[in-house]
Amino acid sequence: MTVLGLGAMGRALAEAALAAGHPTIVWNRSAGKADDLVARGAVRAATVTEAVRAAPVVIACVLDYPVLRDLLTPAAGELAGRALVNLTNGTPDDARRTGEWVAGHGGDYLDGGIMAVPQMIGRPGALILYSGSREVFDRHRAVLDVLAESDHLGADAGLAALYDLAMLGGMYGMFAGARHAAALVATVGGDPVRFVEQRLVPWLTALLPVLPSTAEADDPADSSVAMQRVAIANIIRASREQGLSGDLLAHLLAPIAPPADPRITEDVLRLADRTAG
Repeated sequence: MTVLGLGAMGRALAEAALAAGHPTIVWNRSAGKADDLVARGAVRAATVTEAVRAAPVVIACVLDYPVLRDLLTPAAGELAGRALVNLTNGTPDDARRTGEWVAGHGGDYLDGGIMAVPQMIGRPGALILYSGSREVFDRHRAVLDVLAESDHLGADAGLAALYDLAMLGGMYGMFAGARHAAALVATVGGDPVRFVEQRLVPWLTALLPVLPSTAEADDPADSSVAMQRVAIANIIRASREQGLSGDLLAHLLAPIAPPADPRITEDVLRLADRTAG
């Protein structure tokens, strides 16, 4: 197998392949990043064309899709009969267009979304979601399973990217909310780390069983939703009173924007309207 891109994640992928005994070819724009991998048995390719030509399956993990296309364009003639497994983060349409481009050059395409940090690759708990060619997935399953648990979502090449971004959206929302909560506590002299460890983590853990119900659409007229609108507005107001920005939470009002209701405060309506606009 070939690994294109030796950032933190690409390096972890190459290391896992080497550790499992798979012959591994590596390429990186800064060639020196491959030195330690070569010392452990990897073969360094001088060019992307050489790297693609050297193996039947090419795993790409670079910054974004424009970078990927720039790298692969000179090597497009080598894609015929080979499989590109693209683990670069992007949108569903990025994945679909890339799959069409690869197919146009005679290659097979499998897109993937990595649900792990580099330190998890090759260990229990790491997951990579795949979509696109099922034949490629099955043919190279032995290699893919070395990197992480593998799950094929369907033939639509954009599915892995969509699920990846959906899960990352939940993750970033959690982390951003935790940072804001800690900052709010710090404004009154509280220990933010202790607060997160002793208060926030147990609280969020207790709420996990409720998560599936949040996937259902909210009725803006529901009384419990109205209560959440007021609570969010109070968090925003308190944040501003403590010298923090409330913008992080303001967007939460848009999905539950209320119908015309004189009982809802003008402040909530203003925040909801501003966010929705």
